[in-house]
Amino acid sequence: MSEAAAQQLEAFLQRVPYVRFLGMRAELAGDEMTAILPFAQPLVGNTNIPALHGGVIGAFLEMTALAQLSVTQGSSKVHKTIDVTIEYLRPGRAMTTYARAELRKVGRRIANVHVEAWQEARSQPIAALRGHFLLARD
Repeated sequence: MSEAAAQQLEAFLQRVPYVRFLGMRAELAGDEMTAILPFAQPLVGNTNIPALHGGVIGAFLEMTALAQLSVTQGSSKVHKTIDVTIEYLRPGRAMTTYARAELRKVGRRIANVHVEAWQEARSQPIAALRGHFLLARD
């Protein structure tokens, strides 16, 4: 990705307070963005396992989708979530979590995005998101 894409990504990560609360960061490599959620004790929802809170995983997936849209669509505004469906596939253990978003369809006003999150192996996702987002206009 270009320098402009890296700047768009960094601007998004700094603009959204919940991204900072989660401690989320992202890396660009070529045309792929990988979101990273480092483990932190306050993110645990089930202390018996211990496992990440489902809301934390869901928010991480949503923020990953919005970050990918901000990189590819080049808007200085944050896009709006219309709806999301989250599939929890495995417990999110107390370790670093990764996610990648795939833009399935980007129209003039609405984008359809699919995100998968994993921990140890990308082939074993812990959760997936399918969502629609209203594209912001500058």
